Amino acid sequence: MSHVTLDGYIDTTPETGPGATVRFDLIHSPDHLDPADPDAPEQVIACTTDHPAAAELVLHQAKLGDLLRITGTITETDTPGAPPHLRVHTVDIVDVAPLTSLSGTVLERYGNYLLVFDADRDEVPVFTTAGRWVGEATTPESIGHLIHAFENTHKP
Repeated sequence: MSHVTLDGYIDTTPETGPGATVRFDLIHSPDHLDPADPDAPEQVIACTTDHPAAAELVLHQAKLGDLLRITGTITETDTPGAPPHLRVHTVDIVDVAPLTSLSGTVLERYGNYLLVFDADRDEVPVFTTAGRWVGEATTPESIGHLIHAFENTHKP
């Protein structure tokens, strides 16, 4: 068990549990991508909180895709493949999710990137969340490779 502060995107609709407990999943992206596995950089973390202010924020203010900064205590499970568990003490909204649909077009956040899916096209335009053009993936399957190539040529 260790005390952590991390940023991640709220990935599931929060659910109330016994008492005043709230459960939700968070997608945490590491600060740097592993070049050996650029398509799987994110980690799902199962979160619970019974702190009133954190529960209120997660239930009534945060939306799916919002970037949250969470502090709490994290524990690894004994079950292989099960996500780690984070007992949340505090939550802050760092950034709000972009609009998720525009007349048949779906926007999806992928870490620090925004993907534009259109049912009428195979290609997927990709931008950074700051609005910088990354490129157009020729298929949804090639998005990770496009992002990896962008990060290798555009160092911060």
